[in-house]
Amino acid sequence: MTATPTRGLCVVVPMLNEEKLVAQTLESLRAQEYQDFTTVVVDNGSTDRSCQLVAEYAAAHPAMDLRLLHEPEKGTGAAADTGMLFGVEHGATWLARTDADCLAAPDWTAHIIAGFESGLEMIAGRLVPRSDEGITTWERKMMLLAVEVASFFGRIRPGNQGEGYLGPYQMLPGCNMAITADMYRRSGGFPRTRIEDLHEDRALSNQVRRLTRNYGLRRDVLVYGSSRRVKAWGLKNTLAWYADHRYRPEHVDIR
Repeated sequence: MTATPTRGLCVVVPMLNEEKLVAQTLESLRAQEYQDFTTVVVDNGSTDRSCQLVAEYAAAHPAMDLRLLHEPEKGTGAAADTGMLFGVEHGATWLARTDADCLAAPDWTAHIIAGFESGLEMIAGRLVPRSDEGITTWERKMMLLAVEVASFFGRIRPGNQGEGYLGPYQMLPGCNMAITADMYRRSGGFPRTRIEDLHEDRALSNQVRRLTRNYGLRRDVLVYGSSRRVKAWGLKNTLAWYADHRYRPEHVDIR
């Protein structure tokens, strides 16, 4: 896990105290149909066995180009930016991100590459709830509907309007997105913020919109995301959290 050049695609995985799920995330990446990528896990101050598990996984699967970095500055934005900049600085052409509680569909990286080959400079993927966390079919359907509603209202939200944008707002799930290394550099990348202060994925989407029209949603770029916030807070409060932090819980890092 040294700082040798990355492969053309660099997949960044921010991590904080994910000893229960990170091995599953890595296994979903190791099972990708398109294998020519580097995985960069960025630990954001874990106090559990997360880093040990990543190191053990790398040792057990030497054919997988897996790196482990450490970012002491608290925040998903800071951790994601550290990983993305590592890719930029070590030769990656394309960057992608998922999170350490997510499962990438087996064709995730293949469809990301196809999206870039079609001319996109930033790709928003589709987020579906994981099926192994005990949510009901009704809850799953409501969560999928909520994502579609949130995407629609994001386009008319005043904070996403204004002069200088070259195209409409595109909701960008932080745990399922990809961007060219050149566009990441030009746009300024993820703001190095805490999730409690700013949704870094929304900020990046708006930065990119000022530079290009070549971005969009690819529904075939699929990640299964954790529903633990919904289970802890309820769907209404979770939606309020993602809508400008209108709901502010005492504990954000649900584990």
